[in-house]
Amino acid sequence: MEELAYIPSPSRGVLYLGPIPLRGYAFCIIIGVFVAVWLGNRRWIARGGRAGTVADIAVWAVPFGLVGGRLYHVITDYELYFSKGRDWVDAFKVWEGGLGIWGAIALGAVGAWIGCRRRGIPLPAYADAIAPGIAFAQAIGRWGNWFNQELYGKETHLPWALHITSSADGRVPGYYHPTFLYESLWCIGVALLVIWADRRFKLGHGRAFALYVAAYCVGRAWIEYMRVDDAHHILGLRLNDWTALIVFLLAVTYIVVSAKKRPGREEVVEPGAAEEAAEADSEAAVSLDKDEADSSAAKPDAEGSAAEPEEPGDAENEAEDSAKDSAESAKKS
Repeated sequence: MEELAYIPSPSRGVLYLGPIPLRGYAFCIIIGVFVAVWLGNRRWIARGGRAGTVADIAVWAVPFGLVGGRLYHVITDYELYFSKGRDWVDAFKVWEGGLGIWGAIALGAVGAWIGCRRRGIPLPAYADAIAPGIAFAQAIGRWGNWFNQELYGKETHLPWALHITSSADGRVPGYYHPTFLYESLWCIGVALLVIWADRRFKLGHGRAFALYVAAYCVGRAWIEYMRVDDAHHILGLRLNDWTALIVFLLAVTYIVVSAKKRPGREEVVEPGAAEEAAEADSEAAVSLDKDEADSSAAKPDAEGSAAEPEEPGDAENEAEDSAKDSAESAKKS
């Protein structure tokens, strides 16, 4: 393989700004969250919600999601932290990598439910709005694995092979399938699919979110099969493959059942938001009419200058001159 025909790994995944560490993995997670909230906010407003609601609920969903993602990883890979020779304190070092998307979505949904309940908002409608943003966030977050030189696939000599240079934690330097890149591209495709399907079929009541889950599971299954990192196996399949299969079936079942029981889309996603928008539009229209009226009153006359009001004294002088002219005319006659 030619020297230039591969994807290089970063020499290190952390930079130091004085004593402050700047970790590539953390930056990818943070950027992903901002993208998800930004896109979710736009979709929520388009559905008739208030601006800022998505961010308010994300204050609950994101911390819950981070905790859930870490818990899933630690529980399913407990030997990395609690086996002989390991330090259990490492289980809290999220910045070193290790967030399970299954746990992040599950516990993140609990946080979102709390936030939605406090605002009187239906969770399925919120989930539909935020679904494509979550997929984009995952696409960005996967690049954190590139910074950490982790979660790569089998050895390959394809031109887009990932060059692993680190030998820490049992890694063997070489050229491998860049599964982080495969999943990142897949997540972008999932986000675009959900956006298209939502516009085409007017998905509602959580079906856009269920479509995101189902589509993601399909990609995760074949990408997971390519990975070579240690994992628990059940009947010859990695644990995450079984998880993807079960979650996929649940998501598809939800789409079918929900479409029959609650067809269409929610008419109201946030109580009072439509009334506020209508009132704001009405006030804007009144203000516009007033501005137009003021503008018309100040327009110049036909000769190009504004009409000047007639002074009271001018009228009196004209009357006196007219009386004098009439008197003189009578004398002459």
